[in-house]
Amino acid sequence: MKYFLILFFISFSVFSQSDSSYYGEKISSTDLMQLSNIDFNNTSVQTKLEGEIISTCPKKGCWIEMKIDDKDVFVKFKDYGFFVPKSGMEGKKAIIQGLASIDTVSVKDLKHYAEDAGKSKTEIEKITSQEIKISFLAEGVIIKD
Repeated sequence: MKYFLILFFISFSVFSQSDSSYYGEKISSTDLMQLSNIDFNNTSVQTKLEGEIISTCPKKGCWIEMKIDDKDVFVKFKDYGFFVPKSGMEGKKAIIQGLASIDTVSVKDLKHYAEDAGKSKTEIEKITSQEIKISFLAEGVIIKD
């Protein structure tokens, strides 16, 4: 009987392990919003969204690009308080919670992000104008394995 209980608890702990990784503040996977339902009105909106990771910062893991509701979203992390893995995240689903906004990204910042992403000098030099993008400042991230 003692061996049965030991095996039971071992198997329970193996099967109850989460198939997700958490970064930053611990957030839940409930109460998700659709990006298309957000009315920005020139402000930031507190929200929780789910989408697919397109790329991550290969230098530090300090940002991710996501595809959410067929829109590209650039995600940075609040106060650079946490980072995600630098590689192997592409194609995985993620949930992000924080502030979404529409931002004008400067040429300087676009070049910096391109440099972080390992773009060639030629590609970086082609960046000559600012872009309007959906930005997200995440407090917490869940990456589904």
